[in-house]
Amino acid sequence: MRNTLLSLLFIGMSAAPAQADTETVINLSVKDGFFTPTEIVGPANAKFKLVVKNEGTTAEEFESSELNREKVIAPGKSVTVFLGPLPAGTYKFEGEFHPKTAQGKLIIR
Repeated sequence: MRNTLLSLLFIGMSAAPAQADTETVINLSVKDGFFTPTEIVGPANAKFKLVVKNEGTTAEEFESSELNREKVIAPGKSVTVFLGPLPAGTYKFEGEFHPKTAQGKLIIR
């Protein structure tokens, strides 16, 4: 009886519909005090991931007071920043270790 119940439970779990992964991923890189690209576009009113890769030889920090996010990125590493849902608009970000040159905008449409 116990094995039958476990089997039915397992069958019920495996028969559940799989959710499609429709999550948006936006890639951004930073190197030598500059973000590439300097403007990125994200979806309005939806959650998404921003993956920031440090292609440089020194650490950098992705920072945005408008997005309320700060992430230090070691050289050669990537970090994922979860964002949204955000209303349409423009949100500035910078590299805290190179604030004069590492600047960019996230445009939400």
